[in-house]
Amino acid sequence: MEEEFGLEEEFQEIDERNGWPMSFAKIRLTAAEYEYSIRDAKRTDNKPRNRYRDVSPYDHTRIRLKRGNNDYINASLVQSPQTKRSYILTQGPLPTTSGHFWLMVWEQNTKAVVMLNKVIEKGSVKCAQYWPLGDDHNDEGILTFKDEQIRVALLDEDIKSYYTVRTLELEDMVTGETREVYHFHYTTWPDFGLPQSPSAFLNFLAAVRESGSLDDDVGPAVVHCSAGIGRSGMFCLADTCLLMVEKSGDMNSIDITSILLDMRRYRMGLIQTPDQLRFSYLAIIEGAKRILKTNKLDSPTDEDVDGIDQIIGDIPPSIPPKKSRSQEFSDQKNVTGNSPGKTESRETEEAEDTKEEEQIEEKIIPKPTEEDDTRHREQELRKRKRLEKKHSMEERLAKMRKKQRESESWKKQRSLLQYVGIGVTVVVGLVLIYKYYF
Repeated sequence: MEEEFGLEEEFQEIDERNGWPMSFAKIRLTAAEYEYSIRDAKRTDNKPRNRYRDVSPYDHTRIRLKRGNNDYINASLVQSPQTKRSYILTQGPLPTTSGHFWLMVWEQNTKAVVMLNKVIEKGSVKCAQYWPLGDDHNDEGILTFKDEQIRVALLDEDIKSYYTVRTLELEDMVTGETREVYHFHYTTWPDFGLPQSPSAFLNFLAAVRESGSLDDDVGPAVVHCSAGIGRSGMFCLADTCLLMVEKSGDMNSIDITSILLDMRRYRMGLIQTPDQLRFSYLAIIEGAKRILKTNKLDSPTDEDVDGIDQIIGDIPPSIPPKKSRSQEFSDQKNVTGNSPGKTESRETEEAEDTKEEEQIEEKIIPKPTEEDDTRHREQELRKRKRLEKKHSMEERLAKMRKKQRESESWKKQRSLLQYVGIGVTVVVGLVLIYKYYF
């Protein structure tokens, strides 16, 4: 990219000519030329482990489970050599693959799971309820996956206006080792749609970063939405580009299209709509401005929020023209290499009405009010309840582990007594035989 034609100018040029559908189409056509095998995903015994028929991990980048008879999970290791950043992008777990999901988190030494979807969206199940809900939902706060020998417990939950941060404890039931994992859940991002604003998205990304979950001294963060390609792709693209800005000190040195195409070599279909591509540019531009001002992607000032909200207000989203059946068929074939069938398919789902979805979410999200004494007391009460729940959960887990140890100890004692009993019986038998014959 020429120096005089920077990232903001590129965005404005595409926006003025309503060029996002064309830019997105070029990315899809270029990525469709990648010839990577998905043979393992298409094996008969692995097909039930895929949420969507046309979203498969490439064989050369798929995550392999180490425990169990089948190492397959629909998850891909996406790497950025320039930034030395790695992510695991995966589908929303199925009821039958939730144990595989947590086993992967354990084996990969992951510090955080980043969830960008809701369990149910517009009446459709997009993901299994794979984490424990806790006492507030008549749930004891512990899930045990016996086949994978993994136990998950909810220790703490911090509910914010548009995302929730949970602290979970994972236990390897084979070794007894435990580990805490964060669960960052973006609760207001519609499928095929966009977050409320780049500011909201960047605040969420900053929270994940500040937890240390993306650092290189821990395993890759596990990022998922429903298919693990649209919203998940946006998250990873923005984080990678902004990390490059931090390293170079220049946002005009990055080529977003090129970076996205490189990431698509690790997992197919990353970023699914022209609007998602446009929003990614906006978020990266705004995030880069924050970084260049403070050298850190921290929480925005009021001036930053007002500025980006003004950009959003002045420039309406580019809505791609409605496709004909033949175009939809062609687009899907470019991505998957197969014609669409009758089984569930990500590409053939009807695209969400983003504007309507955002209006619905705005009604759900409470507007911030001035803190008063009542609200302060409520916050303190919630804080105490969280601490009580955490202590209660820790006690419950300690009792479960004690009971498990006692059970194992009794099994060993019983086994030892059996051997002693056999030995006594043999000795008595030999003595009786000796007396009888001699």
